[in-house]
Amino acid sequence: MVVTAAASVANRAFSGSGLAPIPRYSKFEMQGLIEYGLTDKFTVILAPSLQSIDIGAPVDAKRTGFGYTEIGGRYLLLQNGSWVVSGQATARIPGVSDTSSPAAIGYTGYETDVRALIGRSFSIGGVPAFVDMQFAQRFCANDFPNEFRADLTFGVRASERWLLLAQSFNVISEGSAGSIFPSYGYYKFQFSGVYSITPSLAVQAGAFTTYAGRNALQENGGIVGLWYKF
Repeated sequence: MVVTAAASVANRAFSGSGLAPIPRYSKFEMQGLIEYGLTDKFTVILAPSLQSIDIGAPVDAKRTGFGYTEIGGRYLLLQNGSWVVSGQATARIPGVSDTSSPAAIGYTGYETDVRALIGRSFSIGGVPAFVDMQFAQRFCANDFPNEFRADLTFGVRASERWLLLAQSFNVISEGSAGSIFPSYGYYKFQFSGVYSITPSLAVQAGAFTTYAGRNALQENGGIVGLWYKF
């Protein structure tokens, strides 16, 4: 089980001519991730979330409540030596249905996420490390554009207690949905450290930034988390 809290702010957005100023956009999100192995190959997934979004003048919009809740499962397809390949499918249930608030845009439609996960463990100079590559097709309702997603993680077990994570989260829309959702893409980088307090309990802290994009917010923020193995 992992519980994370992330806070971010954006004062600029990526446009066709580069970065452009926008009304301040602030977001705080708390998300839980619960995974339980029903069998050696099948894992069930539950990931609820809470959100608070605040958009400054002249928009002046706020929303606090449930974000998406993700429900689904992951199945181990292949394990060969240090390589692991899995398939995963989840349904994403929105926590808000009111489309009138600008602070709710992008969080009101049902979604389905289907992805392939490829992982490999290895060592660098005797230090344990791993890569995790996830490639997803996200199907969106309410005429929002579908998305291609690629989430990449490189992890190093720097010591018995420290795990260092460098992650890249990439999203490309497949088409547009009028003036509200023109074709877009954004690319985030996150670096964090996870410190093991006990064999079953660990804490995480890090920072992230949207370093490139198209018709997307340029967000910067931080993340803290609590990991628990049961």
